[in-house]
Amino acid sequence: MLVQKCADCHSSETRWPVYARIAPGSWLIERDIVEARKKMDLSRWEQMPADQQEVLAAKIVQEAKSGDMPPLQYRLLHWDAKLSKGDVQTLSTLGKGAGVSEAALAGEGDAVHGKAVFEKRCTGCHALEADREGPRLAGVYGRKAGSVAGFTYSTGLKNLGVTWNDATLEKWLSDPDIVVKDNNMSFSVPKAEERRDLIAFLKH
Repeated sequence: MLVQKCADCHSSETRWPVYARIAPGSWLIERDIVEARKKMDLSRWEQMPADQQEVLAAKIVQEAKSGDMPPLQYRLLHWDAKLSKGDVQTLSTLGKGAGVSEAALAGEGDAVHGKAVFEKRCTGCHALEADREGPRLAGVYGRKAGSVAGFTYSTGLKNLGVTWNDATLEKWLSDPDIVVKDNNMSFSVPKAEERRDLIAFLKH
């Protein structure tokens, strides 16, 4: 699906239609492709570190869920490029291993390491004291899901009715789609130790 829907702009395997070779349209198309490859080049996927692959996989899912990709100007010329609900569901499996993730480790987590995990994995969408693409996370431990005033949550998350604690955060960070299908969280923390430490950081 990535090859079919994304590779024209996000790889070196661009298929150039006839109209893409005619100026001035060709200049705009080439500019868009150059910028797209800077952000993500699928041709280099195998050479990327695992952490970078994980971040990009999460970004792909996020863009697919939001409907921002493929962009409107591309869809106007490529009617079959629009992602269906089934396409989005398929892309949502990117970066997730098969089956249930490893069980959370017992014992208290390391909040210092959890801060490093937060800065590495969460700050692309979240901040502690301000809403960004995701809601502010200061005070999230002990807070009811979907309750930050002024932030626009998905209907599913607003109606979830859970309070964030060790158990619910562990499940959410492991795989948000298991907790509620209707969510805008495209990222997970696959390593149990990192989840435990991140929860310890958010708790304090």
